[in-house]
Amino acid sequence: MSALSRRFKHTLCCAGVFACLSIPHVHAATPEQSVNELVQRFTTAQSTFDRAGLEALTAENYVEISPLGEVDPRAKMLSFYVRKDDKPLPAITVDEISTRVLGNIGIVLAKVSYGMTVGGQTRTFSLRSTFVASQEGGAWKLVSAQYTPIRPAAAPAR
Repeated sequence: MSALSRRFKHTLCCAGVFACLSIPHVHAATPEQSVNELVQRFTTAQSTFDRAGLEALTAENYVEISPLGEVDPRAKMLSFYVRKDDKPLPAITVDEISTRVLGNIGIVLAKVSYGMTVGGQTRTFSLRSTFVASQEGGAWKLVSAQYTPIRPAAAPAR
C-alpha cells in the first residue's frame, strides 16, 4: 500500500471520528414527556377537527366521559369531529399538568381551557381532565379521557 493511500485512509478515518463527535447528543424523551406530548397532540387534533389525527392518537378501545357525564366510545367521540361549516375553530390550551407513568400506563391530570365564538360572542370555559395512555409496541395511545367542568368563580359578595 502506498504512503499516499495510507495517508488518505488515515484522513478519512479521522474525518469520520470528528464527524461522529460533532453530532449533538439527542436525549430521548422521558415517558412523562412522551405522554404529555400525546395529550398536547390530542387537544390540537380536537381544536382543528383532525379526525384522522384523533384516530391515530387513540386506542381502539378508547372511551371518554363527557362534561355531561355521558360515556362515549371511540366511534362516538370521532363522529363529533366532522367539520360541518365554516365556524371558527375552538382555541384549546392545556396547563396545570400533572403526569405519572406507572410502567406502560400514563396518567395526566390537567386543566383544559376552551375559547369559542358562538353567535359573534366569545365563550370561554375550563375543564379538569384526566387522560389515561397505554404504551403498546413502543407507542403511546390514549385509552381514556374524563372531563369535569370547573365552576366559574363566584362573584364577590357586596
